[in-house]
Amino acid sequence: MEKKKIKSVSGAVSFGMQKSKGQHLLKNPMILNEIINKSGIKPTDIILEIGPGTGNLTMLLLEASKKVIAIELDPRMVAQLLKRVAVSEYQNKLQLIQGDILKQKLPFFDLCVANIPYQISSPIVFKLLSHRPLFRAAILLIQREFAMRLIAKPNTEFYCRLSVNVQLLSKVEHIMKVSKKNFVPPPKVESSVVRIEPKHPLPNINFIEWDGLLRICFSRKNKTLGAIFKQKKILDMVYNNYNKIKNINNNNNVDNNNQINVDNNFEQFGMELDEEKNNNVNNNNFDDDDDDEKMDKNNNDNEKKDKKKDEKK
Repeated sequence: MEKKKIKSVSGAVSFGMQKSKGQHLLKNPMILNEIINKSGIKPTDIILEIGPGTGNLTMLLLEASKKVIAIELDPRMVAQLLKRVAVSEYQNKLQLIQGDILKQKLPFFDLCVANIPYQISSPIVFKLLSHRPLFRAAILLIQREFAMRLIAKPNTEFYCRLSVNVQLLSKVEHIMKVSKKNFVPPPKVESSVVRIEPKHPLPNINFIEWDGLLRICFSRKNKTLGAIFKQKKILDMVYNNYNKIKNINNNNNVDNNNQINVDNNFEQFGMELDEEKNNNVNNNNFDDDDDDEKMDKNNNDNEKKDKKKDEKK
C-alpha cells in the first residue's frame, strides 16, 4: 500500500488541556500517518472518530475517506476544529457532534479510527461492539496495559474477564506501540494502537449468565476452577440460581428460546466495568480486575481468620 504524505497537522491551541478528560493530543506526523495507512480506509468509507480534539487525525481522515463523523465533548475543541476545517477543502465532509460519546446514539459508519479518552476505554469498546449494523473495524489508540489485556491469551499475565469478553465478540490485533513522548501534554503511561474486528455471526448466548460465570472463574486468580467451585458460597449461589431459573421456567414466565440480546448487555458490561475501576483509581490506572482482586483479598482474609479459629480450638 502506498503511504500518503501528510500535508499539515498543525493544530496549535491557546487553551490548556484537561488531563482529567483524557485530553492528550497526538502530535507526531509519522505516527498519525502510520495510523492512517494501517487503518485500511477506502475512499467510500464513512469514518467515526471519537474525541477528535483539535483535528490532527481528523484532517487526514477527511482526506482519505468519503465522510468523517466526529464526536467531541469539549466545546473549546469543537470551536478549534471547526475553524481548522473551515479553511480547508474538506469542510463538507465533516459532521461534528458535540456531546458525550457514551450518551450518543451512534450513526452508521464503516470504520472507527480514534485516539479515545483512556479513562473510558472499556465502555467505549463495548459500546462499539454493541453497535448495529456491524462495522468493519475499529482502530483505537489506547493505553498500553489496556491493549495488552484486550489481546491477552490464556495462561498469560494480562488474561482477564475483559480479554475473554472482547475476544468472544471480536478479533483483536496489536498494531503498534506509541511512546508518551508523542503527545501534548504527555500522559503518564505508554500507548498502543489496536485493531478490533467484530465477529460475524455473533455467538448466540445469554450474556448475563456468561459474564456471571466469568466473574466466578476470575474471582481468585491463583486458584484452579476446581478449587473455586468447591467453595461453599459459590456452590450455594449456583444452586440457588439454578432453582430460581427452574421455577421460572416451570411457571412458563419466560420463553426458553428467547436469548437475552447480546448487544445491550455488552454495552452495559462496559459501563459496569468502568464504574468498578473508577471509584477509587487515578486517571492513568485502568485495572479492569480491581473487583476480582478485592474479592480475592477478602477471601484470603476470611481463610486466615477461619484457620486461626481452628488453631485455637
